[in-house]
Amino acid sequence: MLFMIIERFRDNDMVPIYQRLRDEGRLLPDGLTYIDSWVEPNFSRCFQLMACDDLALFESWNLRWRGSGATLEIVAVVGGADTRKVVEPLLGPSE
Repeated sequence: MLFMIIERFRDNDMVPIYQRLRDEGRLLPDGLTYIDSWVEPNFSRCFQLMACDDLALFESWNLRWRGSGATLEIVAVVGGADTRKVVEPLLGPSE
């Protein structure tokens, strides 16, 4: 399954997070896969796309980053192409 992680930086300060990332890596448990990420221009949030089949892995990962100055929101997402397949039968004839 795919998940969008919305990471919020305390005081819009991502420097402590990037320092820890540089020094310790992503701290991902086996089975939790990082795909890509995007950061807002004002540094208030980072959006990370990840994949895993066991939600408990997110709990483990979240605890590893406890006290870092970031909070994590974890949202299950479905790719646009997969969503289109589900919705297509409901669209009716095209004009």
